Amino acid sequence: MLTCLQGYEKRNTFNHKLHTMPVQLYPCLWFNNNAKEGYDFYSSVFEHCKLLQDTPMVVMFEIEGQKIMGLNGGPKFSINPSISFFVHCKTEEETDSIYHKLLDGGKAMMALGSYDWSPRYGWVADKFGMTWQVMLDHEQEHNAPIVPCFLFTGAQFGKAKQALDLYTGLFADSQVFHIEWYPDGGAVPSTSVLYSRFSLADSVYAAMDGPGEHAFVFNEGVSIVASCDTQEEIDKYWNKLTEGGGKEVQCGWLSDPFGVSWQIIPGNIGTLLSDPEKAPRVMDAVIKMKKIDMATLQNA
Repeated sequence: MLTCLQGYEKRNTFNHKLHTMPVQLYPCLWFNNNAKEGYDFYSSVFEHCKLLQDTPMVVMFEIEGQKIMGLNGGPKFSINPSISFFVHCKTEEETDSIYHKLLDGGKAMMALGSYDWSPRYGWVADKFGMTWQVMLDHEQEHNAPIVPCFLFTGAQFGKAKQALDLYTGLFADSQVFHIEWYPDGGAVPSTSVLYSRFSLADSVYAAMDGPGEHAFVFNEGVSIVASCDTQEEIDKYWNKLTEGGGKEVQCGWLSDPFGVSWQIIPGNIGTLLSDPEKAPRVMDAVIKMKKIDMATLQNA
C-alpha cells in the first residue's frame, strides 16, 4: 500500500488548508502503471473530464464531476466488478455512444438492450478492468451522472443492508434514498437488496446483493478514499471501519468487515510530502504506520 502515499509527494492541486474541509470521499482505481493512459481513454469517452494532477504515482481526475484517483500501483491488484460505476445518460444516443466507446479493447458483461430497470442498459468491462453499468436515465436522479456501486457476492451476499447501515451511520451528510428488495417467494431471500441508492458525505453511491457464483470479491483494485481534516476524524473512521471483522493494512489502508478497501488519509498529506526537506522523514514515518498519526507526520 506504500505506493499510494508515495504518489502524494508531488501533490500540488489538492493541498487544502487544514481545518477548512470536511471529509471527502472518492474512489481510487488501481492501475498497472498506466493511470494516465486510463485518464486519456476516459476523456475520449466522456464529454466532461478534467485532469487535476499527474504524478508518477497518482493521477487525479474528474469524470462528469466524479472525482477519481488513479493509482500507478503495479500488477499486485486488479480491478474487478465488485465495485462498478453506474453511468446515467440523458439520451439513447449518449447511452449507446458511451457503451460502445468503453467496449473498445474491453468486453461486454451484459449486452446493450432493454431491461426491466431501463429501456437502454449495458454492462461493460473496459480495457483496464473497470466495469461500467451504462443506462438511459432522463432525470439523472440526485444530479449524479457517475455513481459507484458496491456488489455484495459470495460470502458477503446478503450483507448490502448491513454495509449501508454502517456507512450511512458513520459519515455525516448521509441518507438512504431508496431500497428495493428481492421479491417474496423467489430463489433469492427477500431480505437481500436488489438495488439501493444512498449518499455518504454528500456523494452518491449504490449497493446491491449479487446472487449466484462469482469469481471476484472486494479487493484493493477499487478502494474508497476518505480524506480527513483532523486526527479525530481519522480515528473515528479507522476504528469504526476496522471493528467487527475489519482489518488494518498499511499506510492508511484498511479493509472493512465486508472486505471493502478504504484509504483513511489526512487532507494535508500533500503539503507535508511536497516539502523537499521534510518529505523523506514524513514518508519514513508513514511506512511504519497502519493508521495515520497526523501529529507524528507534522513533527517528522
